[in-house]
Amino acid sequence: MSLGAVDLNLLIAFKALLEEGSVTQAGAKIGIAQPSMSAALSRLRRHFDDELLVRVGREFELTPFARSMLADVQQTVQLFGDALRVTDGFDPATSERLFTVTLSDYAMAVLHEPLHRRVKAVAPSVRLAFVDLPEDLAASERAMLRQDLLIGPFGYGFVGEHLRLFRDRYMCVVDPENPYLTEGLLGLEALRRMPHAVTVFRGNHQTAVDRVLSQAGVDRRISMRVYGHLPLLFAVRGTDAVAFVPERVVRPFADSGRVRMVPPPFEAPLLLEAAWWHPSRETDPAHRWFLSIVEDVVDELRLTEPPGLPPDAPAG
Repeated sequence: MSLGAVDLNLLIAFKALLEEGSVTQAGAKIGIAQPSMSAALSRLRRHFDDELLVRVGREFELTPFARSMLADVQQTVQLFGDALRVTDGFDPATSERLFTVTLSDYAMAVLHEPLHRRVKAVAPSVRLAFVDLPEDLAASERAMLRQDLLIGPFGYGFVGEHLRLFRDRYMCVVDPENPYLTEGLLGLEALRRMPHAVTVFRGNHQTAVDRVLSQAGVDRRISMRVYGHLPLLFAVRGTDAVAFVPERVVRPFADSGRVRMVPPPFEAPLLLEAAWWHPSRETDPAHRWFLSIVEDVVDELRLTEPPGLPPDAPAG
């Protein structure tokens, strides 16, 4: 089949259907009535010999094939727009654009409130979707097209353009009654003997904590593994275990007395979070606006940086 035999106007409808997962919402997004959008879906189903959108209970879901096409279709529409010098206008005051951000539970805890607050102040109908980090992000440029931003730490091989966000440092977290505390502190020998609760990362990446503890000769006795940093704050309570958790999320729990935050007996490992995005989004005015909002949040977060960090802290 030649390219001329395909109605390229279907690309816009296809992109909206894949992004919204709904005929009604896709039609509203691109200004097409529901009967016309349903007709476009029928043509796409015949072309691909796939249902694309199927009912599951009371909701509709994309088929596996449709989900696999999302990144390719987004990039294709972007390339056609660039080639034809066509750009979508963006008015934050009236837009109902959905921005998808993939991030860890730690980044969610730090960024969600200020980001949501700033977006709603100027764009009340813009929607934010926060999703967990998928397995293939570090190795696949194509995977980056599935979201508007990826929030993650330096050192994990993420691809694309990036913006530095905020810095943090790892602190020891224990139950307030932990018997390994000596005058409120932990020594290296205590870290060698006591059980450790640790975070499991996809791909078994070595963290800054892993590297520093190895250099200090601490072979951790792992008693518990959890996904994410936030569960560690609950994992140590009522136990003899220690966990290493970024200070920004520890401090509210420590201030309430639910856990004890203790500096490690060596220079605290540092963490540098950044936002990544696919280069093809550079010409999208909506994406540029969203980045400006993120930059405002970065300025706000600098005011709450843990005291005493070195001026030019290396990435964790």
